[in-house]
Amino acid sequence: MFIKGFMLVVFFAVMVGIGLYCRRHTTDVNGFVLGGRSVGPWLTAFAYGTSYFSAVVFVGYAGQFGWKYGIAATWAGLGNAFLGSLLAWAVLGRRTRVMTQHLDSATMPEFFGKRFGSRSLKLTASVIIFVFLIPYTASLYNGLSRLFAMAFDIDYAVCVIVMAVLTGIYVIAGGYMATAINDFIQGIIMLVGICAVIGAVLNSQGGFLAALDGLARVSDPATSDTPGVFASFFGPDPVNLLGVVLLTSLGTWGLPQMVQKFYAIKSEKSINTGMVVSTAFAVVVAGGCYFLGGFGRLFSTPEAVAAGGYDSIIPTMLSGLPAVLIAVVVILVLSASMSTLSSLVLASSSTLTLDFIKGNLIKDMDEGRQVRWMRALVVVFIAISVVLAIIQYTSNVTFIAQLMGVSWGALAGAFLAPFLYGLYWKRTTKAACVVSFLFSTVVMLANIFFGSWFPAILQSPINCGAFCMLAGLVLVPVVSLVSKAPANREIQTIFACYERTVTVTAKDSIGRQGETKVKRSKARQG
Repeated sequence: MFIKGFMLVVFFAVMVGIGLYCRRHTTDVNGFVLGGRSVGPWLTAFAYGTSYFSAVVFVGYAGQFGWKYGIAATWAGLGNAFLGSLLAWAVLGRRTRVMTQHLDSATMPEFFGKRFGSRSLKLTASVIIFVFLIPYTASLYNGLSRLFAMAFDIDYAVCVIVMAVLTGIYVIAGGYMATAINDFIQGIIMLVGICAVIGAVLNSQGGFLAALDGLARVSDPATSDTPGVFASFFGPDPVNLLGVVLLTSLGTWGLPQMVQKFYAIKSEKSINTGMVVSTAFAVVVAGGCYFLGGFGRLFSTPEAVAAGGYDSIIPTMLSGLPAVLIAVVVILVLSASMSTLSSLVLASSSTLTLDFIKGNLIKDMDEGRQVRWMRALVVVFIAISVVLAIIQYTSNVTFIAQLMGVSWGALAGAFLAPFLYGLYWKRTTKAACVVSFLFSTVVMLANIFFGSWFPAILQSPINCGAFCMLAGLVLVPVVSLVSKAPANREIQTIFACYERTVTVTAKDSIGRQGETKVKRSKARQG
């Protein structure tokens, strides 16, 4: 217990110390929200990865999908790495960095407002973010309850409050720069921790091959009658597994707290480095989490899972580990949760301040006042998420849990297609954005209340969210083509940021022309 407590105290002290150290970066809005757009590729890559993977992934998704699909759940982690990280950086990274600086936008709603020349679009996007990020934030605490019950004799509410307060301190004090530096440290903890845990868990089963052989012998007639299906390449249900891969991978392309990382990176040249680092991080952390969860059936029974839920699977796997490793696991999950929490509350507070309050409720807000409002709203968002998390834990209120499940799908479905097409296609229209916003939010909310009316494959919030994202990729170009095109002059001004004139010296230019003339002369002679 002393070892666990000491490691936690050191961890929290470092996090708060970094927040206080980074206060000098928070004197204006650009510094508080984007770190002055001067964050290096390694910090940005780790900030992207740690915001991506939280306790929801390590405890909830890894346990649930590992139980359902066996070792094939690893595909979800690899999808997160190559679709959610590598491809996202390659497709969105540079264009997001260049256009958002050109438009002077610090948030996703502000991007929509300036890109499409619409104040109402900015307000609508900010409302969607406010509604759906709060329950998503509350869900981060869920995975902690089981692990702290296993490792410490501490009330869940106390753990949640302490985590929230300490996260709030370093976000309020140091803004985005403190978040990025802490994310880097937390990312290293996650990398080391997941490797150590996987090694220890597999060793407890006699090694990788022995564990895989044991998994191949597991049978569950309720899931599949195929022998060895949980140790197979695609598992018992590849169609629904594909839905998991799409939602958890493509979903990052439309989440404001993820895309905002590209706003803050130091330069265009940093994109390639950040892309490689982010992908490698995701392969280890996401791939490792789902790979670990795939062996859950070796540690739990269907009866135990029915009684304790999917969230009990990973803690059961880890309960037999040495005290030092359990402490590492607790800090790993704390790191994952605190990094995502800080990213979410910063995105929420900046969006509400810059896109909703500024210019609407309060007409005249100078830089200092905007920063003060964002700091105050960080406290508000964290407090609301703590209350929701405790209510869900201590009562049978299922509505909150359902809303958490659709948050990712609603946000990604609403924003992915308009944001992507807005970066690349000049013909994208405001009407197409409105249709995408309405379609995804209405469908995902309907999935909560009328899920049984949906087709069987879409009754799952996971599949429904993936459907909304794919539907948006079709709806946006179709609606754009049938609606009024934006003014050509305005569009040319917006996309001028991608056109860069390169000047060469006269000496080089003459030299190349001379070489060309010589070659042409020789060719004629020949």
